[in-house]
Amino acid sequence: MLPRGRPRALGAAALLLLLLLVGFFLFGRDLEYGRLRGSASLDGELTWDHNRSACVPLRSLQPKCELLHVAIVCAGYNSSRDVITLVKSMLFYRKNPLHLHLVTDDVARNILETLFHTWMVPAVRSQVSWIPNTHYSGLYGLLKLVLPDALPPDLVRVIVLDTDITFASDIAELWAFFAHFSDKQMIGLVENQSNWYLGNLWKNHRPWPALGRGFNTGVILLRLDRLREAGWEQMWKATAQRLLLTLSTTSLADQDIFNAVIKEHPGLVLLLPCIWNVQLSDHTLAEHCYSEASDLKVIHWNSPRKLRVKNKHVQFFRNLYLTFLEYDGNLLRTELFGCPSQPPPRAEQLQQALAQLDEEDACFEFQQQWLTVHRVHLTFLPLDPLPSEAHDVTLVAQLSMDRLQMLEALCSHWPGPMSLALYLTDAETQQFLRFVEASTVLSARSNVAYHVVYREGPLYPVNHLRNVALAQALTSYVFLSDIDFLPAYSLYGYLRASIKQLDLGSQRKVALVVPAFESLHYRLSFPTSKAELLALLDAGSLYTFRYDVWPRGHAPTDYARWREARAPYRVQWAADYEPYVVVPRECPRYDSRFVGFGWNKVAHIVELDAQEYEFLVLPEAFTIHMPHAPSLDISRFRSSPAYRDCLQALKDEFHQDLSRRYGAAALKYLTALQQSRSSA
Repeated sequence: MLPRGRPRALGAAALLLLLLLVGFFLFGRDLEYGRLRGSASLDGELTWDHNRSACVPLRSLQPKCELLHVAIVCAGYNSSRDVITLVKSMLFYRKNPLHLHLVTDDVARNILETLFHTWMVPAVRSQVSWIPNTHYSGLYGLLKLVLPDALPPDLVRVIVLDTDITFASDIAELWAFFAHFSDKQMIGLVENQSNWYLGNLWKNHRPWPALGRGFNTGVILLRLDRLREAGWEQMWKATAQRLLLTLSTTSLADQDIFNAVIKEHPGLVLLLPCIWNVQLSDHTLAEHCYSEASDLKVIHWNSPRKLRVKNKHVQFFRNLYLTFLEYDGNLLRTELFGCPSQPPPRAEQLQQALAQLDEEDACFEFQQQWLTVHRVHLTFLPLDPLPSEAHDVTLVAQLSMDRLQMLEALCSHWPGPMSLALYLTDAETQQFLRFVEASTVLSARSNVAYHVVYREGPLYPVNHLRNVALAQALTSYVFLSDIDFLPAYSLYGYLRASIKQLDLGSQRKVALVVPAFESLHYRLSFPTSKAELLALLDAGSLYTFRYDVWPRGHAPTDYARWREARAPYRVQWAADYEPYVVVPRECPRYDSRFVGFGWNKVAHIVELDAQEYEFLVLPEAFTIHMPHAPSLDISRFRSSPAYRDCLQALKDEFHQDLSRRYGAAALKYLTALQQSRSSA
């Protein structure tokens, strides 16, 4: 959060910003319309030949390890994704420590705090601030105007960036322009590369006043100390209030206000070379810039069409953008040689733990995977859930790219909220995005939360994925399932009714068991009732889950009793029991040490039993496993004795931990393990 006292200072400008924003949204956000006009030179003191890269200042004048401050205003789910590509491009070229000041709404705040906490990039500080004052709800398109007051008061210089920026050079070269500011200059900007501010693009086109073509605010250098001393807030408010009397609206948000102020005070601005903000839109004049430049520094996708902008060189720029969009962010966790910095939280301890591992150990891969910190991007796609009811249930599951095709069927079976963790590479996230956009089933759902856990390491971190999805569930209860199971069409409504009927809102610790079945056929006439399921079971079209290879996993459910049951019945825990259950959201988390295949759900059910959860089997509930190709991890489990030995060692360690936490009460689990081992 911002320092105390800031909301009051910001609130003084809230009403004016609200008026500006109304016009901003009514008028639209397109940056250019109509035909291009002849060039116009800027007035006042702006005489720099800004179309040449030769005027880039020498970076050698800058201290090698100087901390560079970057501010980004980010609101919502989509902008949170855009920020990642921007940051990747900065990190790829940077040679200096960075301090990112992210000014967000509440949605982006949760996403970005988690992402940067788990990214753990050396020599990068991230400070996520949000505006708690409700007057600023929805005003993030105008927040650049209040950054001198919103950012820390001791911050002197900052580079401000739009989220649709891509760097093609070291940001330190841009920072070096601060050394070229005169004593009176406070703002560094690139000329707007369109004829928007020249006016007369169409009948009654009345842009806000600007010097010549004006300036684009996608890239800004701010001397915050000078702006504060000069009374920046009073300056822009007075200008905007006067112009609103005749113009009524602003169409380009903060950019119109900046330009109007600079028109009246041209000495405030330092004109930056055009290569530091190459603006791509349907009617851009940017070609006059990049056709003469020896290199480009910053690409700005400032058209509402973004990558679909019409430009004869768009493929070149698009390829640059896609390079960073799909670039493996794990590779950017690199040290800055010669620039000592405080390591990210936990990084030093993790490095020490990794250094102690023996690469010759047969279980090295398991141990390494346990210590891996995965980047996590919560709520990767927009989420708009309905208000949660007291007995509502979220389906929780995890998947990788090879199970993506199962999402549509799952959505058709479960209309309620879902929280899904996806284990993907950076490139695969874009395939996933295209898959959802192309699916009428998936794109129509607004109550499915997708959380991306970025792939790293040789083993599938199944329980970590489950924990990520579980932690983001918004309802009081969760159905802990797997992506390859299709629940009964009626299960969502039945579970809510059962929770209400059983009065699970009390202090009872209850896990509702959903009996699991399996089909060996890819095409199944899915049963719509228990009676239809029993008929398929008797006909040999369905089976109890893993009856032939792992009967202990579900035998305690007592399928014979379930056939006749009309009311929920209690069952006792037994060794290797791993049912699919509905539990309160605050249930114990999964043991993330279990990676790959084997015993990952079993350990969780043991934990539930140890914490005295009661297992109740629901008489009308069922879920069916659909066939698919075996995963790589199960193939390794079946073929590798060393893999199975490592899993057994982990089981032993797990039981030792149980004994330390639960004392004599944990003896039954160790006894059951020994009996299971002797009977195997």
